Amino acid sequence: MEIPKTYEPRSAEERWYSHWMAKGYFHSEPDDREPFTVVIPPPNVTGVLHMGHMLNNTIQDVLVRKARMEGKNACWVPGTDHASIATEAKVVHKLREEGIKKSDLSRDEFLKHAFAWKEKYGGVILQQLKKLGASCDWERTAFTMDPEYSDSVINVFIDLFQKGKIYRGVRMINWDPEARTALSDEEVIHKEVNSKLFHVRYKIAGTDDEWLTIATTRPETILGDSAICIHPEDPRYKHLHGKHAIVPIANRTVPIICDEYVEMEFGTGCLKVTPAHDVNDYELGKKYGLETIDIFHDNGIVNENGLHYAGMDRFDVRKEIAKELDDKGYLVKVEDHINKIGYSERTNCVIEPRLSLQWFVSMKELAQPALENVMNGNISFHPDKFKNTYRHWMENVKDWCISRQLWWGHRIPAFFYGSDADDFVVARTMEEALELAKVKSGNNSLSAADLKQDEDVLDTWFSSWLWPISVFNGLTQPGNKEIKYYYPTNDLVTAPEIMFFWVARMIIAGYEYMGELPFRNVYYTGIVRDKLGRKMSKSLGNSPDPIELIEKYGADGVRLGILISSPAGNDLPFDSSQCEQGRNFTNKIWNAARLVMGWEVKPIEQPKASIKAIEWFHARFNQELENINELMNKFKISEALMAIYKLVWDDFCAWYLEMIKPGYEQPIDQATLDQTIVFFEKLLCLLQPFTPFVAEELWHLLRERKEGEDIIIAKWPTVESFDGSVLKQFTLAEDVVTNIRNIRKKNNIANKVRIELFVKKNTEIDPSFDSVILKMGNLSLMEYTTEKVVNANSFMVHSNEYFIPFGDVIDVSAEKEKMEEELNYTKGFLKSVQGKLSNEKFVNGAPEQVLASERKKEADALQKIAILEEKLAGLN
Repeated sequence: MEIPKTYEPRSAEERWYSHWMAKGYFHSEPDDREPFTVVIPPPNVTGVLHMGHMLNNTIQDVLVRKARMEGKNACWVPGTDHASIATEAKVVHKLREEGIKKSDLSRDEFLKHAFAWKEKYGGVILQQLKKLGASCDWERTAFTMDPEYSDSVINVFIDLFQKGKIYRGVRMINWDPEARTALSDEEVIHKEVNSKLFHVRYKIAGTDDEWLTIATTRPETILGDSAICIHPEDPRYKHLHGKHAIVPIANRTVPIICDEYVEMEFGTGCLKVTPAHDVNDYELGKKYGLETIDIFHDNGIVNENGLHYAGMDRFDVRKEIAKELDDKGYLVKVEDHINKIGYSERTNCVIEPRLSLQWFVSMKELAQPALENVMNGNISFHPDKFKNTYRHWMENVKDWCISRQLWWGHRIPAFFYGSDADDFVVARTMEEALELAKVKSGNNSLSAADLKQDEDVLDTWFSSWLWPISVFNGLTQPGNKEIKYYYPTNDLVTAPEIMFFWVARMIIAGYEYMGELPFRNVYYTGIVRDKLGRKMSKSLGNSPDPIELIEKYGADGVRLGILISSPAGNDLPFDSSQCEQGRNFTNKIWNAARLVMGWEVKPIEQPKASIKAIEWFHARFNQELENINELMNKFKISEALMAIYKLVWDDFCAWYLEMIKPGYEQPIDQATLDQTIVFFEKLLCLLQPFTPFVAEELWHLLRERKEGEDIIIAKWPTVESFDGSVLKQFTLAEDVVTNIRNIRKKNNIANKVRIELFVKKNTEIDPSFDSVILKMGNLSLMEYTTEKVVNANSFMVHSNEYFIPFGDVIDVSAEKEKMEEELNYTKGFLKSVQGKLSNEKFVNGAPEQVLASERKKEADALQKIAILEEKLAGLN
């Protein structure tokens, strides 16, 4: 069958993806096969494909495609996350462009706009994944706000509330002034920044000129100070125990308290206490009954407690108050200071610690099974190093703030009927809530009009922690056929930065609601970085558009490019040249197929070299298949790909095809061609999970196929028995051929010029591959001899000497000159090595392995000098 001159990725990708979809290869239903289940980490419904998605989803597709070839019932569930903060921000921005304010809309009106936006723009990323070749079961596409999924989220909230695991309380939380919502600790990214440290003095009340100096990076919060704290044992301040200080500008008198929390050695040893705006200050405030003075509105604007700064942005106040403190003699000095600041993971806004009434999940008890079953190996992390990070977080887990001050998301099912903090009930519907409220309040005259549902929604992660369960309706339809078949899932591929957001919480939910693990393996990808080591991001402008890469290099080229240097858990330094390398590889395979299918077949005897080549490649393929299987089982996917790459490029193309290739315009025998096509098919099967499009295209060009006989569902090759001795025999032949090629290159002898080879046997030689050496070396004669051959180039392999007579093509005087130059260089090198070894100080001080290395250099140089001198003597 004739193969076109060039591979056209775009047409092949469109044709084969449509074919796979039409045949239903991606769809799974429970049956009697072993299930292999993967759930996609649901990207934000607002998202578009970036390089991190490319890496993550290519790895998932490799695992799923291989499992499908192994005869497993592969089910890869796709879907998207409703992404409360990100989506609401986009909808609010869109409305603003249309002249509509969110505050002018009712909740229902806003949600209509949000769902309309989601239908129009949401899910773009899933369509993009199809261009990558992702073999997801698209019929199962899930969304975290689908009606039945939403029911499961609400049911879990109610269940945990009834178990006493969810509570409502005032706590110091992370507040995002831009999104105007609470965040969990895991949604805060701490960045090291260059700040200023302001040293401010506070007057001691009742004195004429006695002062205390504190140091702060946030002078604007001085207006919310409730105390000054010192260490009880600090001798500098013992005389101030029980005294008061006056807050600058505010002129309020606040107590000086003593607590061991203060580090005497840090700064001035004095701490300003602002309970409303710092987590640790809040704890001191509770301990000593201090006043809590909140000086900010929820958008970061200073409120009336900020006196004449009311109405200004917090960062503007920082600049202005520093000037006022200086003008009034309170500012002692300002220093440059490096500290860590919390930023919102979603909006990149500086977080404001804030006291707020929120909903929390009590995590300590829930986390225990999830901690135990990772540490005991029931759930495996790849690489294993992430277990320590996981353990540290789980052993120090904090309660999870799950309420968000947004409208887009799952509305908290709490209904309030009075003004007291406990005047609420938790229920699925208003009707259920009314009945519960009547009982709890003792007021049977309550009506639905008296009830008000909580305005907040649940943290998006409170829905996605149920993902492996709820995509199969495991909570709304307990024990259904699908949850029993597909759960627990097999492998999760994700990024380590969401280990706590998502992975840990899914494990917690799995043990809480299914009584077992949600997945058996977690593969952590690295971060995709640019050549300078920076994380790829839109803001830096250093991230290529994955779709443009696919259009330029083909999907297979991009898949190879991103996987070729991406070991699990290690960051990936990415450059588009890797995609070019991937494309070159697909072209290499294509050209190899064109070469093979272009040979003319005639009924001729099978050459000995071809027989040995087939015997060797059979052994080599199966030897490497064992290695590839082991690497894949250990989730060393990049290493497995590299092994396949070398098997194809080096062993098959560079050696095997050259061993069997007929001479110019000569035919090939049928037996060799048939076996070569079989080898090619096996290689394509190994490649299919990595390069599915070119594999499918060539699969159908190598021979006629029946309907449905596609490589996507072909069997993964099995390891067959092989003769290991053949591999050793080939290694010797490979060394001989390589040396012959080197001599040709060194002496400018064209490959088409036939030469003679004489072999002096000093040890026993297996002649099995002599036919291959004759062919690959283009030898007119290969003869064994007992004497050295004069006027010849020579080399040694395994103590045996090989001679290629000069003949008419070699300039003897030039050859002598080359040898003498090499001899002089080697003698100089030997002198430097022996100089080291004769240096007593060096010998006594160097590590043993360094000495051993130098002694080996000496021995090798002596041996080389002896050979060169012998060769020169022969020439003379």
